[in-house]
Amino acid sequence: MAWVFYLILAISGAVWVGWRDGSIRLGHFFNPETWWVDAATGVGAAGLLLALWELGRRIFPTARQLEDRLAELLGPMDRSEVVTLALLSGFAEELFFRGAVQGSWGWLPATVLFALLHTGPGPAFRLWTLFAAVAGLVLATLMIWRGNLLAPVVAHGLLNGINLGRLARSERGGSTVDDTPNQGESGESDLLD
Repeated sequence: MAWVFYLILAISGAVWVGWRDGSIRLGHFFNPETWWVDAATGVGAAGLLLALWELGRRIFPTARQLEDRLAELLGPMDRSEVVTLALLSGFAEELFFRGAVQGSWGWLPATVLFALLHTGPGPAFRLWTLFAAVAGLVLATLMIWRGNLLAPVVAHGLLNGINLGRLARSERGGSTVDDTPNQGESGESDLLD
């Protein structure tokens, strides 16, 4: 279901940007002369957001409850699923929210819509919405500062990859994420198809 959602989000973002600008240029995605600065900036922003989330996990029990709920919802994932979902979600969400929405309506509507996408029932999910708003502000700032999607996509993809990896390990009871299916008592694979 997530794959379809992110595919639709990416296509919608691409169509919106193409319609608005008349074409989709390489410059929307990266600058060939400064791509390494954009990529490094994205890595730094991901580190900042990961440190902020880790601080939240230590201070607020609600953050740990949220991780437990998200791990349950996601179910077990192997390393390739974690990497693919992180890359797809980071690219699709940034193309849509920073490329299309922010490029058309500005950073505030893009940040608010991004935060609202990350909602759910109960106090734990309100914390997720708040963190998404902060992350959305950081990603919007990267887009404004760097002028292309590479820094926000790198930051978002790394943030999702590391957090999804932790959630996948949590769902498996603390074991490491690998590519080997986890066999239950019945001998059937516990991995998502």
